[in-house]
Amino acid sequence: MKIKRVFALLLIMALGFSVVGCAKEEAADKTAKLEEKVVIYSTHGEDMLEIVATEFEKETGVKVEYINLKGELAERVNAEKNNPQADVMYGGASSVFMDLKAQQAFEPFAPTWGSKLDTLFKDSENYWFGTIKTPVVLFYNTEVVKPENLPQDWSDLGNEKYAGQLAFRNALSSSARVMYTALLQQYERKGALQEGWAFMKAMDKNTKQYFDSGSLMMQAIGRKEASISFSTLNDIIDNKTKNNLPIEIIDCASGSPVITDGIAVIKNAPHPEAAKAFVEFAGSAKIQSRLANDFNRMPTNPDAYADSPAWMREMTFKVMDVDWAALALKQSEWMQKWDTEIKDSVKDVKK
Repeated sequence: MKIKRVFALLLIMALGFSVVGCAKEEAADKTAKLEEKVVIYSTHGEDMLEIVATEFEKETGVKVEYINLKGELAERVNAEKNNPQADVMYGGASSVFMDLKAQQAFEPFAPTWGSKLDTLFKDSENYWFGTIKTPVVLFYNTEVVKPENLPQDWSDLGNEKYAGQLAFRNALSSSARVMYTALLQQYERKGALQEGWAFMKAMDKNTKQYFDSGSLMMQAIGRKEASISFSTLNDIIDNKTKNNLPIEIIDCASGSPVITDGIAVIKNAPHPEAAKAFVEFAGSAKIQSRLANDFNRMPTNPDAYADSPAWMREMTFKVMDVDWAALALKQSEWMQKWDTEIKDSVKDVKK
């Protein structure tokens, strides 16, 4: 009996080592399937991309090549659709991802963290997922505008009392594209799109200057060259806390649109397995909380909030009701009209 028990124990140990060995081989095999590099097209800043790239390389050994394309990202991905040069599109509003999905630019892939996201922050067919939620908020210089003179809603920006007080980003900025078209959609839903265009023209008349650079726009607000603008909430928080700008947000009556910055695997990517691994990594709670702490980027992954700045859990503001799918269909048309018929149409603007 003793011999049988010893034999049984040896058999169990052998099976255990076999299972562990198989698991290790399977993990090693999975890592071995990753290509040597992954190419990322992004709108995110290079300092942020460098952190994600460095951490991904440490974890996987895959070299990351990234290109910051800012406002030209979508056009580049679409232009290369028949011969993709990149593997992942990282950054840009959900409306842009919806538009590119319709043009069959992406490959469906469901990362493990995707199931935890609110449906607002992902595609129902797994073509793209949000990694950052970005409110676009109206704000003002507290040393210039008194509280009683603040606009109560976006529609007030067309009032002539704000002439010369507005400074905005131009349409190269994804936040600007979303903001202008989201405002137009509010009018369209009421069957008053022409009234919306009239408002846009009135707001343009009150706008002192449009900026290609968000930092230059913030500097102008800080110098009191203008007093009211809009930007992403993280940019406002950064400039208030790090640059000591005297600015505060305005919680507009109709709310503020919340952009979902997305990520997707590009269809026929040159390095498909590395691309999927990067998407899995970029949306993880570990990386989302890191970006929350280092760059004030609000996570979409609920697991990331435990290790994120307290203000992200405590900040409250009204959210604008935006039909992002419908907006994706109209954005290009509306922005072309804004750029050719509205912007600077009734004034000369300092370049």
